[in-house]
Amino acid sequence: MHYLYTTFIYNPLYNGLVLLMNTAKIAPWIDAGMIVILFTIVVRLILFPLSKKAARTQVIMKTVEPEMNALKEKYKDDKQTQAVKMMELYKEKKINPFSSILLLFIQLPIIIALYRIFYSTGFSTVHTELLYGWVPIPPVVSTMFLGLLDVSKKSIILALLAALSQYLQISISVPKPAARKEGSSKFGEDFARNMQLQMKYVFPVMIFFISWNLAGALAIYWITSNLFMIAQELYIRKQIQRENQAKATEVKTA
Repeated sequence: MHYLYTTFIYNPLYNGLVLLMNTAKIAPWIDAGMIVILFTIVVRLILFPLSKKAARTQVIMKTVEPEMNALKEKYKDDKQTQAVKMMELYKEKKINPFSSILLLFIQLPIIIALYRIFYSTGFSTVHTELLYGWVPIPPVVSTMFLGLLDVSKKSIILALLAALSQYLQISISVPKPAARKEGSSKFGEDFARNMQLQMKYVFPVMIFFISWNLAGALAIYWITSNLFMIAQELYIRKQIQRENQAKATEVKTA
């Protein structure tokens, strides 16, 4: 398993980073922070077909949430029928509720590899034994991001920006928890509400402390990744909105 992880995930990502470091030969002003941003965008673009599908599912699930809640209320005393009706709704709306979980399993080893690359490898030393034959050894790259912050060291400013970007990403992608109905004390509803609140407020705090205690390059990776996901979410929302408008127009003209 370790051999497969190293051969098909860690080594390709490491060589991709070194290739980008070689851009400093033609553009000496490129620093390590810029390279991390470019590298993160390239990785996210490669994963975009998968992440787009998962994000699209999440957006559609938000739009059909009223129908889902109506089914839950209508069949609250018959869980078996409720499950059947929910699956029928998923099929009708072409929703795969497991796509996000699948994407998480696919991305997890990539995220771990990126952390290892940025944290343990850094930019001061190039492990030539990991390089492919066609990847040249890069020049020394400045670790001063925009001449202001050293990304090889921890930075409270980058850690705060990482936490803020995480908060914004969760606020946009996760719907607001429904207000608790008076007299309602359902465990499932309370659990979902608490999980959403923890994701929105606790997770960004965790990201802050993780980023603060590690190299600034990791924080830049997290910031760039979150901003990419925010842009992806907004793009998919507009795409679905255009599709719905087109369908509505077809119905009217039919």
